[in-house]
Amino acid sequence: MSPFDLVLTPLGIRFQGRLFPCSIGKRGVTDAKREGDGATPAGHHRITGLWYRPDRLACPAPWARPILPGDLWCDAPDHRDYNHHARAPLKASHERLRRADPLYDLVLTTDWNWPEAVPGRGSAIFLHQWRRPHFGSEGCIAFARPDLIWIVSRAAPGTRLIVPLLG
Repeated sequence: MSPFDLVLTPLGIRFQGRLFPCSIGKRGVTDAKREGDGATPAGHHRITGLWYRPDRLACPAPWARPILPGDLWCDAPDHRDYNHHARAPLKASHERLRRADPLYDLVLTTDWNWPEAVPGRGSAIFLHQWRRPHFGSEGCIAFARPDLIWIVSRAAPGTRLIVPLLG
């Protein structure tokens, strides 16, 4: 491990000498991740992308992609776009990236079950803004907005996310 890794600890994410409170999956951390289980997958993951709402935030990094109307993330295990970015219209199950609330104003994507997604192994493991402190996610890792902005300004494609089994 290095200071340049995002490392989940019982007290939050450690990154570049700082500790950030965070929320994880409402069912904790698992080494047997399944679609819809509400758990954060254990393991060593990598940051693969950065998305932002250009109508709400300035571009946070040169490698960031704007979230536009119609941007989706497919979570249908039987669909060819499973655990990938997709565009509307999409009849298969999906999440809208452009949400009314601020949760996905800034999103770091991970390589969990990506790019070769195994059906049912879980999708959309993101780092994003939390609803409120310690409110469990569906499996993502969530932060206060100022902390997420700080992390995004220093993370890069390939930054490691280390999620040990806690407990």
